[in-house]
Amino acid sequence: MKKSLMLYLFILAILMNIFTYMFYSREVKFGEERYDKTTKKLRDSINLVAGKLAEADYFSLEHNENAQNYFDNSASGGKAILFEKLIPVVTEKLLDLNANPNGNPYTGQDKIGPNKFIINKVKILNHRWIIADYSNGELWGEVLLKYFVNDDESINFEVNQSILYQK
Repeated sequence: MKKSLMLYLFILAILMNIFTYMFYSREVKFGEERYDKTTKKLRDSINLVAGKLAEADYFSLEHNENAQNYFDNSASGGKAILFEKLIPVVTEKLLDLNANPNGNPYTGQDKIGPNKFIINKVKILNHRWIIADYSNGELWGEVLLKYFVNDDESINFEVNQSILYQK
């Protein structure tokens, strides 16, 4: 009787070990498959976002080599202007004009009511054009500007076209 009890307990222990081994090996396989699926989804999402970002930045001075080459006057004896330093300078000069009591003159809009129009966001498209978003707190619009970098490194702006959205 004692031998058969020990035999049953031994067989039961072997079966429990087999079931435990199968459970944990399948759990590891399931975890690896889930990790692979998640990794694939994340890579696809990253590639999609990177593609959208590249598409959105197509019209920008940072990614337009022809526009960047416009500022390289060193071949003709002139001074080269680094576009990496130019972008924040142009943006800052344009935003500094928001301090004007009548509003930024390069929004293409006169002051309406008590609030002045100021430029909120600026994107430099290439060596000549800027698009900017402006508002007076109630009305919003966009403006397409031309900008010029003079020989003395001063910057001039010119309103090309402005649009004010209806309420």
